[in-house]
Order: sequence, then structure tokens, then C-alpha cells
Amino acid sequence: MTSGTPVSTPVKWAGFAAAEPALARTVEARFGAYTHHVLATLRRDGSPRTTGLEVRFLGGELWLGMMPGSLKALDLRRDPRFALQANPGDGTGMGGGDVRIAGRAVEVDDPETKAGYVKEVEPPEPFHLFRTELTEVVRTSVEDDRYLVVEIWQPGEALRTVRRA
Repeated sequence: MTSGTPVSTPVKWAGFAAAEPALARTVEARFGAYTHHVLATLRRDGSPRTTGLEVRFLGGELWLGMMPGSLKALDLRRDPRFALQANPGDGTGMGGGDVRIAGRAVEVDDPETKAGYVKEVEPPEPFHLFRTELTEVVRTSVEDDRYLVVEIWQPGEALRTVRRA
């Protein structure tokens, strides 16, 4: 990398949750509040693609399950980078704030792992299953109706909080 930005190793959900348990609970609650969320992947030509997606937090992992041959699955096979945004819900209340996760998705073909996922989630089969490696978690919220508060976590770095009036 030429930007001078430190390169850090992505971590699984459990690593993030151990590093920042309060933020992890908030993020899980935001994703748990609604079934469908927005996944951004990269198309073959490098342009962004956004699609709806259900996510699961199981066994210390953040899982992404997809229909066979879906464009988002094909995108992730080609380029594993993704961004995931929690459904903001109705209106503008945004209880818990706006939550986004970025990272890389790793496809899981192991039959035992997929069987465990099927037992917990009961997805339509066949399906693609990806576990995630996180490179960033961001929560944006409003504090005291005065401040925009942005919490930014990246592997190997302390949680940064930015407040804007």
C-alpha cells in the first residue's frame, strides 16, 4: 500500500467482540432488529452492487448466506471485499444508530460447517455460505440531539470516537 495506512489483519466476529464488547452488542442488536440488510459487493467491472441480505451471528462468526448462483455470491467469489449496512428501520429514529461493517467474505464449502449452519438457520438448499473477516466496524449516532457521534473500529487499533456539532 502506498497511502501510508497501516495494514492490519482482518479478524473474525469473535475477535471484534472480545476487543469491543459494548459496541459488538450494539451492532448485533441493530442487525437483529430487522431481517433484511444491505450488502455491497464489487461487480466484474469494479462498480458497486447493492443487494438485500439476511445475516447471522453464530459461533463467534458473522455469516452471509446466499442463493446458489446469485450475483452477490459470484461477486464475492471474484473479489471478497464487502460492505454491510444494517437496515435503518422505519422513519428516522435509528435507535442504536447507523451500523456498517466492512471486510472480506470467505466462502465455506466444508460439509460439517454447512450442516451446522443448516441446523441453526434452516436456509433453503442449496446455498452459498460465507464467513466474514472484519476490516472495519462503524456506528454513527446522535448524542443529546446536538452531536453526531461516529465510532470507528479497525483491527489492531483502539476504538476511535469522533463528535461533530
